[in-house]
Amino acid sequence: MKKQISSISPFQTAKVLAILYFAISLPMIALMSLLYAFMPGPKAPTGVMFILPFLYAIFGFIFTAIGAWIYNLIAKWVGGIEFTVSEIENS
Repeated sequence: MKKQISSISPFQTAKVLAILYFAISLPMIALMSLLYAFMPGPKAPTGVMFILPFLYAIFGFIFTAIGAWIYNLIAKWVGGIEFTVSEIENS
């Protein structure tokens, strides 16, 4: 059965992806900070790295909202993304 995504809610999509970006970036920032701590030589303050997850979330929200809005404009013009779904048997 073919389905089509005709509209994407910009705010809801941006909200979910902003939280996802934040959650994904936390372990990456923690790992980067750990590796940075063991690098030789002078070091800049590492506190700046802990701002990055918030920046990822903020900019992720903004650009996702813009992207969803643009998608909705394009989907009205040429149609939405088509995909096929099928039923699966419960085991």
